[in-house]
Amino acid sequence: MRFGFSNLDPRPSLMNAGFRFGDRGTHTSRTIMLAEMTELLAAVPRDAHRDAYAAAIIDDNVLGKATTSTRRLTNQRLGELYALDPAVSVFRLFRRLWDVDERGRPLLALLCALARDPLLRATAPPILDMPPGIELARQQMTDTVREAVGNRLNEGSLDKVVRNTSSSWTQSGHLQGRGRKTRRKVDPTPAATTYALVLGYLLGLRGILLFKSPWCRILDAAPEELIALAGDAKRHGLLDLKHAGDVVEVGFPTLLTEEERRQSHGAD
Repeated sequence: MRFGFSNLDPRPSLMNAGFRFGDRGTHTSRTIMLAEMTELLAAVPRDAHRDAYAAAIIDDNVLGKATTSTRRLTNQRLGELYALDPAVSVFRLFRRLWDVDERGRPLLALLCALARDPLLRATAPPILDMPPGIELARQQMTDTVREAVGNRLNEGSLDKVVRNTSSSWTQSGHLQGRGRKTRRKVDPTPAATTYALVLGYLLGLRGILLFKSPWCRILDAAPEELIALAGDAKRHGLLDLKHAGDVVEVGFPTLLTEEERRQSHGAD
């Protein structure tokens, strides 16, 4: 199956779950802000509501921003990228898995941001089509973003999106280097695999197709490797897995609510 982020259907169930669509995104001005998210989630309890995250950023200044206006803007941008609201499925699942998997946090952050930022999603195909060791072609990234947004952004803004998205892919581990960035293979964890699978499940994918979804392609691993990681995730109580021959069944009884499971079947 070819990479398919560009074919995502903006149906109501996905938007209710926290997926965002369109030709706008936070990467016109920010990256995935992995360092800030790490500090923020260390300061705010997992069951906190959206206003607690805002208070931590703006009132308590846990991210050490110099001015109130910068704190407010940071709260807005992090909310755009991650929702910061347990009522939003994409964020609640992210936060649940973040707390059990420190090594997988860069991939978890990228996966969540991909669900939330169409501009970042647009840059995925050129990154994922690069073999390890190959240098990033900035012009290809620029052309990809231009195709996604049409004439909405000028050349300076396009260049900023390319810089920010390239930085995000570096923070996730897919790229390395500063001025000249090259592709590297990431090392997925059981929790990152679980998150990729559950995002695919919310899209309505089932069985082996879950392991061939756009989200799983982010993990740089073949379906067979991901099935093995899903087995590890099962042992940690993150998902249910049945695997016999070519038949694979995956469920998320401890992660998804009944309503989320119903909506994932396309019941908008």
